Order: sequence, then structure tokens, then C-alpha cells
Amino acid sequence: MALTLLLGALVGAVLGLTGAGGGILAVPALMASQGWSVPQAAPVALLAVAAGAAFGAWEGWRRGEVRYRAAALMALCGLPGSALGTRAAHLLPAAWLAAGFALVLLIVAWRAWSGARDGQAERDGRGALCRVRPETGRLAWHPASIAALAGVGVFTGFLTGLLGVGGGFVIVPALRRLSNLGMHAIVATSLLVIALVGGGSALSAYWHGARPPALPTLAFAAAALAGMMAGRWLIRRLAQRQVSRGFALVAAGVAVAMLCHVAG
Repeated sequence: MALTLLLGALVGAVLGLTGAGGGILAVPALMASQGWSVPQAAPVALLAVAAGAAFGAWEGWRRGEVRYRAAALMALCGLPGSALGTRAAHLLPAAWLAAGFALVLLIVAWRAWSGARDGQAERDGRGALCRVRPETGRLAWHPASIAALAGVGVFTGFLTGLLGVGGGFVIVPALRRLSNLGMHAIVATSLLVIALVGGGSALSAYWHGARPPALPTLAFAAAALAGMMAGRWLIRRLAQRQVSRGFALVAAGVAVAMLCHVAG
């Protein structure tokens, strides 16, 4: 139980700091602490991550950082994608899911390390599909921006259902590339999408018969929520480069451990 609480707090803290990485660490954390497979861990991970993300999104909402229209569009498109991902997860062997999860982790780790090395310069907004209008402070909506955000939502939802991840590792880089939003607004918006899609996916899993043990589920979710609070407090006190590189090292280590476990 102590390991479950520790790993849950770590997942929540990373999610609060990055808006991207905590969700993808939740499933490996539960596999390590409970000995579960990816399909067994996914509903619990989604519930914990959604709860933590909801708190982080609320905190960002109070600061006026959440782009709720963009988040709602991605979430609405993400829920059908999540249903497809869940169906695919039940058709694939557990070993294949674990190996695929580890490969996704390695890709995410590489991107996080590369972004930190390059300094993660902010976009100036020129050429961005989802550009904030200076006169209104709101995103400019047109068919191309709507289609782009909808595509991000569908892909995020599919990975959420397939692997039980929050999807922030897709949303945050996509918003950095597609928009000229600041990093705090991107993280807060990502957390709202994770809360909506992850919560909906978790409810769907429970509706279709997933019944994980109550005590580990509640303990992990509570620890993740506490970690989220700590992460949102730390995000304004740590350099983004340090956070990205730390997350990249953790993600790479977890991926290698998962691949060794699958190979063994």
C-alpha cells in the first residue's frame, strides 16, 4: 500500500507539472505496485488521473488559463475515439499492449528530452492554426483550426481507451505546434481535456464490467490528487527545462523496465 501511495503521488505531481506526463506513468505504476496487466490497470489509472486533472483544470480555470471551448471540442471528439480504443484493447494480447505502451513511453521521453534541449521556445503565433486574437484574447475559430483540434481529440481518445493514458503527451505538443498559447494555458487546457475524456472512459469501463479492488483504487486516486496539488504549486517555481528532462529520464526508465518484463 505504501508503494501504491508513493507512485500515485508521483503520477499526480508529474501531471500537475507537465499537463502531459503523469497519465502515461499511471498504468506502469499500478502494474508495478499491484502486479496488474495493462487492461486491469487502465480503468484505475484513468479514474485517478481524471480526478487529479479535474483539480488542476479547476485551479487553472480560476486563473483564467483554461481555453474551455478548445477543451470541449477535443473532449467531445475524444470520447468516440476512446470507445474504439477500448474495443481494440480487448482484442489485443496483453503482452502486445505492454510492449506498445513501452514504445510510446520511449517516444514521449525522447520528445521531452529534445524539447528541453532545444529550450522549448514559445511560438510567436505566425502561421498558427489556432491563434489568439490580440483584440479579444480568444482563439480565432475557422474550419482548419476546428478540424485540427478535432483530430487531436480523436487520437487522444483512442490512446486513452487503448492504453489507459490521460493523453496529455499528445495534447500539449499539439497545442504548442497548433497555437500561440502560453505554456500555462496549454497545460491547464490539457488537464481539462484529460479530466473529461479520462473520466468518461473510466465510467465506460465500469459500465462494461470493470471492477477493480476498491482500496487500491481509492488509495491511488487520493495520492494522485495530493500529488497534483503539489505539482501545481511547484510549476511556478521550477524551470520548464528541468521538469522536462526529469520527466524524460523517468519515462525512459519505466519504458525499459516494461520492455525487460515483457521480454522476460
